[in-house]
Amino acid sequence: MHAIANDFRAENLALKTLLDPLTDAQFDQPTLFKAWTINDILRHLHFWNRAAYLQVHDEAELERLLGRVFSLTDPGGMRTLEREMFGGLSGHALLDEWSGFAEQLAASFAEIDPKTRLKWAGPAMSARSSLTARQMETWAHGQAAFDALGVTRINTDRIRNIVQLGANTFAWTFRVNGLPLPEARPFLSLTAPSGETWTWGEPDPDNMISGTAEAFCQVVTQVRNIADVELDTAGETAAAWMARAQCFAGPPETPPAPGLRRPADG
Repeated sequence: MHAIANDFRAENLALKTLLDPLTDAQFDQPTLFKAWTINDILRHLHFWNRAAYLQVHDEAELERLLGRVFSLTDPGGMRTLEREMFGGLSGHALLDEWSGFAEQLAASFAEIDPKTRLKWAGPAMSARSSLTARQMETWAHGQAAFDALGVTRINTDRIRNIVQLGANTFAWTFRVNGLPLPEARPFLSLTAPSGETWTWGEPDPDNMISGTAEAFCQVVTQVRNIADVELDTAGETAAAWMARAQCFAGPPETPPAPGLRRPADG
């Protein structure tokens, strides 16, 4: 788990480095992700980092926390709950609280067996999957901050964890949308940030997805529409998957419309 913990640490550091120069007022800047502010993003990441920590250290408290989440009926209730949980913490105070706790979470997960089964909102998951999901959420929600600030993110090969999560949730994408599961998974051939070629599955030119690993991550996390990235599909199954790909838990979410999520002018 040490490698994944270090990737998670690096993802947090990249986002903290981006946000460190901001004034407290700038944390209230809305992003193109559902008009969430940067404060909203940090509170959300901090909330679920705390939930992941409870997976390992206090299952009873995790169940109580998830019970509060499941009882919400107002669509905006989650943002309200996150603000209340952290006493309205915002700006640099929130940034420091989030980043400090993220380090605590990374250290905690680094020492456990990656196959350990952990309770969660849905089915139990492995420790490896849980921390990978925390990296994915940090990367995905962080993209909204990069976009809002007009900064181009420089990715590294640590996004392989997110690609793997995206590949693993092929069946989930169809199930969560109430669609029949195709028989054959598309072959993936992706170019890593380092220039290396990453592949998943058996080569099939009639059922495949190719392009950059960054673009694949952007589509499966729904931070970009496939029309806006360097990603090609061959075959109906590949096209259907990328049209609604969702590597995160929860109800089905509609990907952003083409051109909706984009970097601000830097």
